[in-house]
Amino acid sequence: MKPSIEFSPVVPQMRRLLQACGQIATAEQNFEVFEKGRDDYVTSVDRALDAKLTIGLRELFPHDPIITEENRDSQKAFRSNPQRVWCVDPLDGTDDFIQRKLHYAVMLGLLEAQQPTVGWIYAPAFDQLFFGGQNWGLFQAVGDRPVEPLISTAPPPPDDRTCEILIGYKDQKRYGETIARLIPPAQFSTIGSFGLKVMQVVQGKAGIYIYLNRRVKLWDTVGPIALARAAGLICCDLAGNPLQFSPDFIDNDTLAHQQEIVIGWPAYVHALRSRLQKAVWLRNQA
Repeated sequence: MKPSIEFSPVVPQMRRLLQACGQIATAEQNFEVFEKGRDDYVTSVDRALDAKLTIGLRELFPHDPIITEENRDSQKAFRSNPQRVWCVDPLDGTDDFIQRKLHYAVMLGLLEAQQPTVGWIYAPAFDQLFFGGQNWGLFQAVGDRPVEPLISTAPPPPDDRTCEILIGYKDQKRYGETIARLIPPAQFSTIGSFGLKVMQVVQGKAGIYIYLNRRVKLWDTVGPIALARAAGLICCDLAGNPLQFSPDFIDNDTLAHQQEIVIGWPAYVHALRSRLQKAVWLRNQA
């Protein structure tokens, strides 16, 4: 039986925590920007929200380990193979946040027995919350409005005229031309946050999202993929293998996925996956 949203005490507390983080993000105008690595940036807001989310989760789930993007020491918890671990991304889409764009998110995800089971995604610029997961369902709330079920609806299948593919900026730059040769009706679109791109697919606003450069980390994926699976989407790599979250499939040092990521409605994945795989192979051989 699915738990009742009305009587789940954690829902209002998690909602308040995420909205409080969102208020900090939207109010802060003079944040600092630091370079973590090549084309990888962090702000003083990321770090402040990282600490706030860690404190909030510890109060709600005192026995669960927590790994966060901005606390390197916390990431050691994954290597001990815990039964349950929370994955925290304080600002998913930091580049968009830095550029004052709208599509960034605060994200939490629960990994249980090496599988994503629960996800929370909050978009501060839209005051919009998505949450849910395995054996629970999908829910949404905007502002202070009551929580309501999120009904996911598949878009029309791709055809010879329309085939919209969500893809990141870097992946489109590297692979877009080759993909378009093998899939002539391909139309590329993107927004900043990994989680919000997944929610575009969950809501039927796009049919498929692909992430190809293997830099995405556990805190980027666990929450969104829990929601995608709850919506009935296929989550696999280019070879069609299910996405894996065990240490064998995650880089031990960076916690980055070693698989490419494909998230989509069945009609899109079945129609496009093999051609996308070929396109990536051809481009990598060039």
